[in-house]
Amino acid sequence: MEQPLGVGPVERSVGYVLKQAAVALRAAMDEALRPLELTVPQYSCLEVLGQRPGISNAELARATFVTRQSMNTVLQTLETRGLVTRPATAPRGRELPASLTPAGLALLRPASTAARAVEQRMCAGLDPAAQAALLNALTSCVRSLADG
Repeated sequence: MEQPLGVGPVERSVGYVLKQAAVALRAAMDEALRPLELTVPQYSCLEVLGQRPGISNAELARATFVTRQSMNTVLQTLETRGLVTRPATAPRGRELPASLTPAGLALLRPASTAARAVEQRMCAGLDPAAQAALLNALTSCVRSLADG
């Protein structure tokens, strides 16, 4: 008897269901951030800069899961809106570390609230222990893939 190809029913594949969750999360985040005129990468940029002001573009790109080129576009848009500022000249090398402006900080508050509400909705069927277990399991998956 021949072995069937594939991973079996996709509904039972961790990778498939994880991708479903990621797509659903992205759609819900897009919807929640739209009234604030932010995209998910723009919100992510504001959130990371709120926690780690002055990090390099490369670090910011890695932290927000976009390419350096895409991050430059995100930062230009946020600068044009007066939400982020970067020095005119690089203090070291070619890095132009970004920081939130007061307007960026003010917009970050409702954006963070909207993002947190999406996460709470996503996890509504999980008690705190199950949420912690999910976070630990996903962190383990990331580590396993990063290790090899």
